[in-house]
Amino acid sequence: MEKLLLGVLLLAFLPEGMTQKDLRGKVFIFPEESDTAYVTLIPRVRKPLRSFTLCLKAFTDLTRPYSLFSYNTKSKDNELLLFVNKVGEYDLYIGNTKVTFKVPRPTYGPVHLCVSWESVSGIAELWVNSRPVGRKGLRRGYTVGQDARIILGQEQDSFGGKFDVKQSFVGEIWDVSLWDHVVSLKNLCFTCYTGNILNWRALIYRVKGYVVVKPKL
Repeated sequence: MEKLLLGVLLLAFLPEGMTQKDLRGKVFIFPEESDTAYVTLIPRVRKPLRSFTLCLKAFTDLTRPYSLFSYNTKSKDNELLLFVNKVGEYDLYIGNTKVTFKVPRPTYGPVHLCVSWESVSGIAELWVNSRPVGRKGLRRGYTVGQDARIILGQEQDSFGGKFDVKQSFVGEIWDVSLWDHVVSLKNLCFTCYTGNILNWRALIYRVKGYVVVKPKL
């Protein structure tokens, strides 16, 4: 009953142009290079993050740099950014500070990414296709801001905008979830996407430009 009431309240107060849907079995398709096509995600809860776990799946044949997940606040660019520099090389930004993870022998095909970070130790951990890539430290003691614009498909150089077409994503993204705590990635159910900040089964989002929602292949 409590979950039902929460869902009704969320629907009643959705920002204009937003929709909430269960996207299980669906993907966002970004068909072409653009600086106008993106998806804005609305968190179910707005709160400062002292830790988080982010998971998503993606497929692209891009070999240039592109953004997978861009979380900006009005006071800080790259507050939380998952960015691909080149095939097999992932940049994680926290508070505009970067660490890079390099995946040995990356394979062509869909990729399943999960990254976690905790403020108390500053340790970030990346898993790719259910395998650990490594741990690195950044922004120990930091708090990720709460009033964020969260965007798929583009990298924000200002709050909610200033996109670079040469950093845009072309391909498919699905199963996006965000938790406000560190989830044990070793034991994570990789078909469960019930994050308490972003939940693919009840995703609140708005599509802008040429982005299509289609069943997963």
